[in-house]
Amino acid sequence: MDSSLLTLLIAIVIVGILLLMMISLTKKRGHAFDKENYQVDFLKIENSLQQGNEATYAMAIIQGDKLLDKALCEMGVQGRTMGDRLKKVGNQKFTQLNAVWHAHKLRNQIAHESDFHPEYRQAQHALTIYKQALRDLGAI
Repeated sequence: MDSSLLTLLIAIVIVGILLLMMISLTKKRGHAFDKENYQVDFLKIENSLQQGNEATYAMAIIQGDKLLDKALCEMGVQGRTMGDRLKKVGNQKFTQLNAVWHAHKLRNQIAHESDFHPEYRQAQHALTIYKQALRDLGAI
């Protein structure tokens, strides 16, 4: 009887370990963002965009890009640049990856081409893309 009790205890332990492994493997892994801070930050960026004030167009795009990059870094996405991080994440996280790339390329034009000045509608569109990307990540 002692050997059957020991066998039963070993079986219970094994089943328990298997259950814990199944639970940990099926648990959705994700980063818990401070959504309120990201929402406040994004609202500040949206409110900084002022039609007729061209200086705000480029700044809003750059700030939106920075906020998305901050979220990617906070998630632990590896890469030297935001472009590297976007390549790593790919279609896994973003519903509109091509649009995110377009907005990021617009930011790069602002940063690297001194004669490039975005239009108001481009800035609005870029912010819409960044907002959706942040939603896709669960940051807002």
